[in-house]
Amino acid sequence: MEFAPLKQNLQDWITQQWVILFGKKINAAENEWLLGPFGETTGIGVKFIQQLAKNENLLLDNVQVDKGLLQSISQLDLPAQELNKLSKDVIDFYENTSNYDFDLGVKWNPVFKMFGGLLKILFSNRIQQLNIPMGADKDSEALQSEIIHLIDEKTKLVKRTIWLRTFKKSGQVVYSGVYEPCILPNGTSCIKAIFPLPNGSATVILNPTVGANGELILNSSGKKIGDSGFYFLLHDSKGNLWTKFIKSFRDKLVVSSENEKITAIQTLTLWNLRVLQFTYNIKKFI
Repeated sequence: MEFAPLKQNLQDWITQQWVILFGKKINAAENEWLLGPFGETTGIGVKFIQQLAKNENLLLDNVQVDKGLLQSISQLDLPAQELNKLSKDVIDFYENTSNYDFDLGVKWNPVFKMFGGLLKILFSNRIQQLNIPMGADKDSEALQSEIIHLIDEKTKLVKRTIWLRTFKKSGQVVYSGVYEPCILPNGTSCIKAIFPLPNGSATVILNPTVGANGELILNSSGKKIGDSGFYFLLHDSKGNLWTKFIKSFRDKLVVSSENEKITAIQTLTLWNLRVLQFTYNIKKFI
């Protein structure tokens, strides 16, 4: 049996060993669509950005002003009929994300809220990643949203897009994630969100469609490795690559616009039970 690296925090080692025990060893060359940056054992947060730039010989782009999660909405490869129907405000949000402010509201299912608090105590506060608010459901918190592009020194092309979200009031990191388009083995174009963790990552692959009212619907509801969905990835102590596909965990994000007001509703479910729901009120300031 293979083992996770020993020189790290105990709870991180236990979760990684769980992935090894119940996951699958995969070949990196055959699964490039799934790969992304891994985090260090010393924490994620803002430090991850500096580490990633150093590890991949990239530079921080301090020139471009309007920065988006996507360079172009065409990267989603939507059918022409759906692309024509997609809200222009939603398109602008994804192509110029840095020009928007966010308020975040969270509604927990009481059944799962205790586990969310445990996750925060054991992992989130320490590694500065996946810091989900635990306050009253009616409360909302203002987020500081920063799109960071890491570019190739010679070509000046964007190689990594990082979305760093922190609470404006406390400065605490909520999410630090790498976002990029990817193509599944079956040829479907998706968005991949990579949240670095110690020695690995939590990666969500979302399949895009357009709703009847021009909203963008991103869904991770696959049934097996190779589909959209939620994946843990890690390297064991020998450098082998492992993944665990969590079929029971699903993520659905609906980004819509009405009267130039953008709202994003993200629903996380486990075994078809709602775990929590995020509501983002999004306002353009430029």
